[in-house]
Amino acid sequence: MTTSIRQRSNYSFWLLNAAAYLTWLGILVTALPELAGAPNRTLVLVLFGLFFVGLSVYAFLEERPFQVHLYLLFQMAIAVGIAVQVPDRAASGISTFLFILSAQAMLFLPLIPGLLWILVFIVVTWVAAFFAFDALHANDFVAILGGYLFFGTFGAGLRQANEARQRSQQLLAELQEAHEQLKAYTSQAQQLAVAEERNRLAREMHDALGHRLTVAVVQLEGAQRLIPSNPERSASMIEAMRAQLKQALAELRQTVSALRSPENTAVLPGSLATAVTHLAHTFQEATGLPVHLQLPDDVPLLPEAHRLALYRAAQESLTNVQRHANARQAWLDLSADDERVTLTVADDGQGFGSEVVDGRFGLIGLRERAKQLGGVLTLGAAEQGGAQLRLQLPIPHVEAADA
Repeated sequence: MTTSIRQRSNYSFWLLNAAAYLTWLGILVTALPELAGAPNRTLVLVLFGLFFVGLSVYAFLEERPFQVHLYLLFQMAIAVGIAVQVPDRAASGISTFLFILSAQAMLFLPLIPGLLWILVFIVVTWVAAFFAFDALHANDFVAILGGYLFFGTFGAGLRQANEARQRSQQLLAELQEAHEQLKAYTSQAQQLAVAEERNRLAREMHDALGHRLTVAVVQLEGAQRLIPSNPERSASMIEAMRAQLKQALAELRQTVSALRSPENTAVLPGSLATAVTHLAHTFQEATGLPVHLQLPDDVPLLPEAHRLALYRAAQESLTNVQRHANARQAWLDLSADDERVTLTVADDGQGFGSEVVDGRFGLIGLRERAKQLGGVLTLGAAEQGGAQLRLQLPIPHVEAADA
């Protein structure tokens, strides 16, 4: 505490205290010849020593107003004691000491208490001069009054300069703290951006490659069974599988391109209706599972993120129907009104199990897409007896292209 106090007011304190020590030394040197052989010489020197000790204690009184008042009272009493022991120099000795005390009062005390102390010093000086000389000439009184005002103004100026420096240091510390916080926030934002991009690419790879590879595996299994009995059909299925794998490779290249250039994002080729129709027909041909497709007459204009989310939802849903539903047929419905567009995929299979609802990466990715776009993803039972997935996205009021 003491160290920080002296650091905060170092230049104000040391400048004023240096003047106080020099003044004390000048008065002592002037008084020593007159004290030679005087019976009270020892007492006067003790009083001078006490005043010196008081000057040394003053450094520790900043931000302690009560102790500053005690200090000023103590030092004033010492000055009066010296004046009493050296009566010929009562007025000048007291006024010189009290000049220093007036500057110190204005440095460590607020304006009003500091001015009140200066008023006390003036009264004490006038009383001491009255008892020493029976009167105080007007010229002397004006000079003494000017001295108090000068030293008081000097102390007040040091106080204002010290407060301004403290405010500057506080502002600098706050600025440095804000800078550190900004650096921390920037680092967090970069980490969040990296995590978000990683999640986006994970969703794209899962939704795109997962669907293609699932369909390819189904075709390969069917072709393997048909090789002995129907080689031509088996060859046709292998050719379809090859097409699926080529599409998967193209999508993988697109994902790698996005990794190299973060500004590149997946783009749905063609219109949403065309892409969904092609998806349903390709899936039906590859798996033999009928897909009942229903599309609106007019698909509203949607941003690319909305179109891709709806397409990935349809893709992931059909993949789950093939892998988990044990269904005989599926229904894919795309509808829209003025406020939202809705994709519904249902089947007549065995429904959702808890491990499918909670732990599948594809469904986790679809929930993330829906949340990012302000939509809702719901899972439940279908009217046909199996599972149903429904994705609802709000239609933003922005220009979009759905070629």
